[in-house]
Amino acid sequence: MELGNKTNAHEFFLLGLSEKPEQQPLLFAIFLCMYLITVTGNLLIIVAIGSDSHLHTPMYFFLSNLSFVDLCLATNTVPKMLANIQSKTKSISYVCCLTQMYFFHFFGIVDSVLIAVMAYDRFVAICHPLHYTTIMSPRLCGLLVGGPWAFSSLISLAHTLLMSRLYFCASTELPHFFCDLTPLLRLSCSDTTVNKILVLIVGGMVIVTPFLCILASYARIVVAILKVPSAGGRKKAFSTCSSHLSVVALFYGTTIGVYLSPSSIHTTVKDKASAVMYTVVTPMLNPFIYSLRSRDMKGALKKLVNRKITSSS
Repeated sequence: MELGNKTNAHEFFLLGLSEKPEQQPLLFAIFLCMYLITVTGNLLIIVAIGSDSHLHTPMYFFLSNLSFVDLCLATNTVPKMLANIQSKTKSISYVCCLTQMYFFHFFGIVDSVLIAVMAYDRFVAICHPLHYTTIMSPRLCGLLVGGPWAFSSLISLAHTLLMSRLYFCASTELPHFFCDLTPLLRLSCSDTTVNKILVLIVGGMVIVTPFLCILASYARIVVAILKVPSAGGRKKAFSTCSSHLSVVALFYGTTIGVYLSPSSIHTTVKDKASAVMYTVVTPMLNPFIYSLRSRDMKGALKKLVNRKITSSS
């Protein structure tokens, strides 16, 4: 296509999850409830961990950071989607679209690496319990959290800068509920080869590599647990990992399907469904998965609620 048929888009139109007017009130109610649950659940996790000195351990330090990232990931997409459902224009400016894309990938990458860091923490706790405190020092924990933030900012900036050099066709209707990389590339009239190569490289670094590290960690964990002589000890060890494995299945199951599967099997409906899973459903479920399966977490939440009730009285 010639340059004369291309344009620098000033705004995009997010078509959302459905274009049927009769479905909009129901979608608004469902996603508003899900977002409020996400905000409340993750904030409770953060406050409970911060207020209970018994939870000032590496495992819960990583969990509080994961809750914060999940909260930011949902906030980056859901409020705009809710506003668009209520709006007739459903537009988003070019600058806001790229900004939303940047922060979506920023928090998504941090999320992915943090989940792998939590697997490493479980590996050290179960396979090297006597050296756990020494290995998981405050300095290492700070690096394991701060490193992903710095790394993610550079990768997200690279995606955004490469996207900013593209031209878009006359049609700027985006069949999605937020500005994601894949639908934007499909909409572009420019050569997107470099962008797609970066997607594959980054996907290998921030999705495949952490996922393989998680599998390797849990392979070692399973071997170590099977060597535990008592059935009660094995059950306790497995219970500390079950909640994290649930999060791994939810997060990586959807992200691998969207960013690393062949483009020939992609459909708009599948992409939207997967995006809902890792931007809305997973951040909403994580607090329940961790709090319901952790006795310490349930105890901290009860203390927090009782303290609030007492102070109110």
